[in-house]
Amino acid sequence: MSDTGYTSVTGHTSVTAAERHRGLPDKRRAICRAARVVFGREGYTRAGVDVIAAEANVSKRTIYNHFADKEQLFLAVAVEGADAVTDAVRELMERHLRKIVDLEEDLTAFCRDRAKAVTEFPEHFALVRAIHAEVTRLPAPVLEKWMAHGPPSAHQRLAPYLQRIADRGLLEFDDAEKAANRLNTLTMNDVLIRSFYGAIPLPEAVVEEIVTEGVSAFLRLYATRSN
Repeated sequence: MSDTGYTSVTGHTSVTAAERHRGLPDKRRAICRAARVVFGREGYTRAGVDVIAAEANVSKRTIYNHFADKEQLFLAVAVEGADAVTDAVRELMERHLRKIVDLEEDLTAFCRDRAKAVTEFPEHFALVRAIHAEVTRLPAPVLEKWMAHGPPSAHQRLAPYLQRIADRGLLEFDDAEKAANRLNTLTMNDVLIRSFYGAIPLPEAVVEEIVTEGVSAFLRLYATRSN
């Protein structure tokens, strides 16, 4: 278990996420853990600082010693959760996409392992559901920051890996970010939507079918003929 309260999809603590929290006061970590639970359960609007304080077993004054207001607290836990997932997915990209042996098998293995993050980061994805449910009521700065760290920017982190694969002559496209977004759409988006962002976990066979068919469709679009 990392300091963020998450275990990566690889089964190991994400070093980068842990380093971000190293040296932080214990009470701040307790507040963030409690806030993640309460915001995920009650949403941004309904969640009260007093409820978060009770969950963290601290006073409201202690929370305000660490965070200016509820908006700052929500932003902190949303970004920290997104970064923990990002660290885990980056480890998977390094494992599966850095050295390609069989393009279809390696892409499928990456997407399959990545889909596990939906169930292995339950508190984070509960917060994601809250963000989607209250998107019109969230403060604009919070939404903007979330967009830069959360799932909406995932294709930007995947794009360099696909570009390196293209540089080897295995894929062909004009825009790596658009290709990465297409891979996400054909695989992860379906898993997220059909599982309601992890609220109702999908059977493993269903995830396998989504990922396999999605990768196959992606390669029909972008794989070079020689491949």
